Amino acid sequence: MTADKLKLILAVLLMAGGIGGFYYFGDKPDLVRVAIILAAAGLAVTVTAVTEQGRSAWEFFKGARLELRKVIWPAKKETVQITLIVFVMVILVAIYLWVIDWGLHKVVRAVMG
Repeated sequence: MTADKLKLILAVLLMAGGIGGFYYFGDKPDLVRVAIILAAAGLAVTVTAVTEQGRSAWEFFKGARLELRKVIWPAKKETVQITLIVFVMVILVAIYLWVIDWGLHKVVRAVMG
């Protein structure tokens, strides 16, 4: 358990070092600075992956990928139809709310004088 905590602290320090390097080498080309951040992130992920939290996160992503394969995606025609229905409903609700707002405005004006 303590070893995992030390590894996570090391990962955070690696990321902090990468961010520090990004700003320290501010006069260098952007490609070098981005490479420093990416290298630090890669090392931090590698260190984190060997912890218990990293292994459980990896198992979670594997399970999520498996579930994503089971999804039946709609056809293009169905997607377009549903999108049009959503647009029409948004417009209808907007008009309804505008009419309610307009009516309440008239009522408040009549009451307030």
